[in-house]
Amino acid sequence: MNKFAIKIGDTLLKNPLICGSGEHFIELSGMERALKAGAAAVVIKSTNESDAAKEQLEKTDYALIDSDFNKINWDHNPPRGASLFNRSGLHPLPFDEWLDLAIKADELAKTYDAYAVASLIPADIDNLIHMAKEVEKAGIRILEVNVGAPHGKEAAKGAILLEQEADHIREITEKLRAAVDMPLWIKLAGQSPEVPAMAEAAMKAGADTVTLMGRYMGFIPDIETGEPILGTHAAIGGSWALPLTAHHLVKTRERIGKNYPVMATNGARNGNDIIRFMISGASAVQMTSAIFTGGFEVIEKSLKQIEDYLNEKNMTANDLVGLAADKVKTYAEQQNNKEYWREFTPE
Repeated sequence: MNKFAIKIGDTLLKNPLICGSGEHFIELSGMERALKAGAAAVVIKSTNESDAAKEQLEKTDYALIDSDFNKINWDHNPPRGASLFNRSGLHPLPFDEWLDLAIKADELAKTYDAYAVASLIPADIDNLIHMAKEVEKAGIRILEVNVGAPHGKEAAKGAILLEQEADHIREITEKLRAAVDMPLWIKLAGQSPEVPAMAEAAMKAGADTVTLMGRYMGFIPDIETGEPILGTHAAIGGSWALPLTAHHLVKTRERIGKNYPVMATNGARNGNDIIRFMISGASAVQMTSAIFTGGFEVIEKSLKQIEDYLNEKNMTANDLVGLAADKVKTYAEQQNNKEYWREFTPE
């Protein structure tokens, strides 16, 4: 095993960088660019059976937002503090055509010692199970099921199912695991304090890994026009989310143990951020917005940062997992410093 490699269940990834599902992976050409740049896996733009979810893609809109909540130019060189604010929909192709695309993508990925991951977002559980079976029958090697898509509450009724209760996630995962034997990744919502419980439910029901965590829904008013930016609520993610995701990683590791692989998403903008997630407990990291806004060169630059770090520290990628998480202490374990507050009290 090379120093970059990491295992997710029985799946060996050549490195810990996974490209998360997004508009840049609607077409095979985008997936090929990511694979050429060195990604270990690319998650294909998600689908389900809902026409409303496909139609929602036609109403997609995006804005890059700076730290003062102003829209900034989209020049593929965003400042680190920029956030992606957007609404979106699912893959525009009918399921059968999407499945053909997924087959081609995974065959292409094999030539790069990588994976193309089929991604489903539930609308109806029976249909989800049927599509999962078709994905496995087609020979695609990994299935991701995203039960935490942030747009779920704003999309048309019946278009996207957003699950935030551990019992429901357990039930869905159990049905999926009973239906398919292929590697199963469950992507969770981040808009709940119950993330560790949701992760545990998916783990016990047979998921090979869980991904923490989906983006948040937000609302940003434009103070110049008095109008909502994009005119709606929308999903938002940026570097500011890294501490939130890392917190859930640590808490999930505390709850379910060190031996179960967990993946991170939402907050990674470069290779150093991937390292931050890994030492917080992630075995691999999905990057989405950073690549969408910064271009495919983000992949190469990030992998180079990780490689340089591992060489400098004389470590493997596997050595990083949980390094900081396993050293965290409670407030009660800290030393008393009763006079500390005086340094910040005005005279």
